[in-house]
Amino acid sequence: MSVLAYLIPVALGMGAAGLALFFWAMRNGQFEDLDGAANRILIDDEDQDLP
Repeated sequence: MSVLAYLIPVALGMGAAGLALFFWAMRNGQFEDLDGAANRILIDDEDQDLP
């Protein structure tokens, strides 16, 4: 039972850290261009390297 006294605060702390990192990413614009990555998959880069 004493193990739960350590595991519950650790789990809550990790959850709070994950939530804080998510809000940091939202504030810094990490999720602004959602379509750009999807469109980059379709662009063929091999043609650009040829002379």
